[in-house]
Amino acid sequence: MKLGFLTGCLGGIPLEKIADFAAQQGYQALEVAAWPVVNTRDYSGSDIDVANMDAKRVQEMKRIFSDRGLEISSLAYYENMLHHDLQVRQSYLDHLSRVIDAAAMLGVELVGTFVGRDKTKTIADNMDEFERVFQGILRHAEAKDVKIMIENCPMPGWQVEGWAGNVAYSPEFWREMFRRVPSQSFGLNFDPSHLHWLGIDYIRAAREFSSRIFHAHAKDTVIFKDKLYEYGIYGKQIKRNGVWDTGWWSYRMPGRGEIDWGKFIATLKESGYQGVLSIEHEDPDYEGSEAQVMQGLTLGYQYLAGLI
Repeated sequence: MKLGFLTGCLGGIPLEKIADFAAQQGYQALEVAAWPVVNTRDYSGSDIDVANMDAKRVQEMKRIFSDRGLEISSLAYYENMLHHDLQVRQSYLDHLSRVIDAAAMLGVELVGTFVGRDKTKTIADNMDEFERVFQGILRHAEAKDVKIMIENCPMPGWQVEGWAGNVAYSPEFWREMFRRVPSQSFGLNFDPSHLHWLGIDYIRAAREFSSRIFHAHAKDTVIFKDKLYEYGIYGKQIKRNGVWDTGWWSYRMPGRGEIDWGKFIATLKESGYQGVLSIEHEDPDYEGSEAQVMQGLTLGYQYLAGLI
């Protein structure tokens, strides 16, 4: 198993500088953010311009990684692939197609994205939309020898206040998705941090869906039990500072929350997982500046390296 991180947390820094930092810390892989160069999504990044990939840029990218002993674990583009506005949805699907093409050019096996949600439709109708949309995505990916993986963040309030914005966050959804789209090129970018605050046993889930775990995120979660009493599972409703301000839980760097990383890593190894454990940095205590983000990534690496 190798350690990596998702590059979007260092947005605006040249990829070569990110790779220098990663290699110096001991990381072995990077999950490269591949959103459009112009975008407004939080926790995104454009560390590879997939719209303008050519042979020269491919060679440059390969050199950046090979010179530092790093690999690209995946290309990351997490957007709402079921957006209710069909024109917006198509723009997302078109960009995802370009990300898949870029992965194939680079020899990268994995592309990560969200399923998302059509806020105008029922869950049952969303499942029908998912089946139709992702069958098309998988046809393109398989033709390029690329695998698609979805991340299991529920994205609370992403489309509608109080609703999950991504209908791919639980075992119930995963079973239905893999039934409808059974391709072995379709799997999970498994993140235990979301399952923990949802009350889902992430160890049991990792065992049950081990054959579908293509990649794993390393992000911790802390639950504030006194705040859970105050707000309940739906979270703070009055004076909420943005959709993520639930008030009773927060993401942390690995080792600063409640995830049992030793048990989780052992569970992955028992199932034969030999992929990348990639830190997704969303710890508010280590944000605000390049130095703070790098400090968080350093602490995360030091903690996980001792377990792997």
